[in-house]
Amino acid sequence: MSVHYYCRHCQANLGTLSSWQADEQQLGFNQLSDEERKDMINYDSQGHLHVKVICEACETTLKDYPDYHANESFIH
Repeated sequence: MSVHYYCRHCQANLGTLSSWQADEQQLGFNQLSDEERKDMINYDSQGHLHVKVICEACETTLKDYPDYHANESFIH
């Protein structure tokens, strides 16, 4: 199983943990609510995890324009 992290807004690939053998507690996913888990984590057909996070550039934009938090994505 690989874990792929990408930005939920700009879709930038932020990193991949290849052949990762860890459970959700080791990855910190156990601290997420069920709703957060549904929103942030997806499994593909090969069992790899795809995790939506926010990159530094988009985080800066969100700090400058807090109204953008209401949108799933502010980059079109």
